Amino acid sequence: MLEIKEKSITIGIDTNKCDICETKACAAACKKYARGLLQIVDGKPSVEHLSAEEVLRLGTECLACEIACKFEGNKALTINIPIAGLDVYLTKRGLQ
Repeated sequence: MLEIKEKSITIGIDTNKCDICETKACAAACKKYARGLLQIVDGKPSVEHLSAEEVLRLGTECLACEIACKFEGNKALTINIPIAGLDVYLTKRGLQ
């Protein structure tokens, strides 16, 4: 599991699913719609070429990698966007 922390989101990538992914759509989308933070290293997405500070500075939080992985890849990528108070809101309305 690869975890990438940007300014307000956390990207989680199940790299076991990446082994059998033929498209590597997440990295292509990152290059096309963002700043190309994701690179493919040994068949898996990686940000090893950047420091944690560079990831925070360069990350655009555009979500393109998640959408590309979902529709063109192997559904290995999820993005967690914490929203303060969401749990309380959902509980009050019986949605959780």
